[in-house]
Amino acid sequence: MPSDKERSSAGDPVRTLELLWRQRSGRSMRGPRQRMTVDQVVEAAIDIADDRGLGQVTIRAVAAALGAAPMAIYTYVPGKAELLDLMLDAVYQQMPRADLTGMPWRDRVSAIADENRAMLARHRWVVDLPTTRPPLGPGMMTKYEHELGAFDGLGLTDLEMDAALTHVLGFVDSVSRIAIAARAAAEDSGENDEQWWQRVGPLLDRVLDADRYPLAVRVGAVAGQTHHSAYDAAHAYDFGLARILDGFAVLIDRRGP
Repeated sequence: MPSDKERSSAGDPVRTLELLWRQRSGRSMRGPRQRMTVDQVVEAAIDIADDRGLGQVTIRAVAAALGAAPMAIYTYVPGKAELLDLMLDAVYQQMPRADLTGMPWRDRVSAIADENRAMLARHRWVVDLPTTRPPLGPGMMTKYEHELGAFDGLGLTDLEMDAALTHVLGFVDSVSRIAIAARAAAEDSGENDEQWWQRVGPLLDRVLDADRYPLAVRVGAVAGQTHHSAYDAAHAYDFGLARILDGFAVLIDRRGP
C-alpha cells in the first residue's frame, strides 16, 4: 500500500513545478557535481516502479540503478515526493495519442479511454498514486489538452467538457484497478481465475441453494460460464464505455450542434 506521501503534489509545490517545467530555481542543491540528467533519474524510477511496484521506488534504489551514490540523486530531486510527480508527468508525456481530427465524437472519446487504459496496463503503479492534486507539468497539460479535444465542438460548456472527461477517466481507472488486482492475484497464487473456479466450483455447487438465491445462482452461472471467472475486465470495459457514450449522447443531442 502507498504511504501517506505516495500521492501527487505531496512535495514542495514551487520546487516541484520548477522541476516539472525544468526551470532553474537559483537555489543550490545538496550533493556532488551533476553527472546525469533529471530525465535519467526519472526514467530509472519509472523502470523500478514498472518492474517492482511503487513501494520499491526509493532514492537509494534509484541511485543503485544508476550506479550512483544516494546523495547524488538529491542534486536532481529534493526527495521522493517530487520524484513521484516527475514520474507521473513523464508517463503522461510519453503516452501515444491518436489523431482525433475528423473522428466522430464517439470514436474520439473511445480513443482517449483506450489510451488511458493502455497506459495503466503498462504502468500499473499509476493507479496507486492518487492525483486529486495533479502534477501540473507539460505531460499533464499535453494530456489534458488532447483529451479535451474529444469533447470540443459538441455544444458542451467548458465545465461539462471537464466533467465529461473526468467521468471517462474515472471509469477507466476503476476498471483498470480491478483488472490489475485480478492480474496480481493470478501472479501471487500461481493460478488464473478459471483454475481457481475449477477448484471452488464443486463446493459452491453443494452449498449454494438456488431456491434461496435464485437470481444470484442463475445470473452468476451465466456470467461465470461466459467469462470463466467472476469478473471479466475486458467485458466490463466494453459494456461500461458503451453506456457512458449513450449517456453523453443524451446530453449532446440536447445541446444541439
